Amino acid sequence: MKKIGLIGGISWVSTSDYYSFINQGINAKLGGLNFAECIIHSFNYADIKKNNDAGDWDKTLDMLTNASLGLKSCGAEAIVLCANTMHMIVDKLEQRIQIPVINIASVTAKEIRSQKIEKVGLLGTKFTMEMDFFKSKLNDLNIVSVIPEEEDRTFIHYTIFEELGRGLVLEETKKRYVSIINKLIKEGAQGIILGCTEIPLLIKQEDINVPVFDTTLIHSNAAVEFMLNGKS
Repeated sequence: MKKIGLIGGISWVSTSDYYSFINQGINAKLGGLNFAECIIHSFNYADIKKNNDAGDWDKTLDMLTNASLGLKSCGAEAIVLCANTMHMIVDKLEQRIQIPVINIASVTAKEIRSQKIEKVGLLGTKFTMEMDFFKSKLNDLNIVSVIPEEEDRTFIHYTIFEELGRGLVLEETKKRYVSIINKLIKEGAQGIILGCTEIPLLIKQEDINVPVFDTTLIHSNAAVEFMLNGKS
């Protein structure tokens, strides 16, 4: 089994899901008392958010680099960034650390393509919805993505940081998310990407009448595949 490094705390809420999913995945494959060999570096979320709000992605990159190199020195053979937004700088990070970083957007795009879906709605932070780092991976596989209107994007971004990232799951927030998703379905979305690792705390498959792509679970499954087979 290959050893992986998890970079979490962005937020701790979804990091705990990664840890559970990856250990459950290894055990499902190997049985018995087999579980994941992994190391976790957990950030103070406030430090990361301060950089990102200021547009100081270079500082965030330096922090992720130092954390990744620390995990590499402890034997990690690949890195898992436990957040979608951090994949904005994933290519630069991988160049710096010289071990694989399992890309959440790439593995999600592969999963969507495997279901022969051609148009999806993308939810996440404003960075994920508005920038190209996630959408480009969908585009590479000829998957069209649509995002909510500006007011809805602002609402989603706010609730990710002020509610879900703190472990708060509110019924009124869920109703608004479902309404936003239904608008995207009316625009032709055949599936919905939960493109922030906290959104699955709020939205489940049973809430939506098209396929839902839980990036936390998809990414965790890719980590398990790498650990067992050396590829994601």
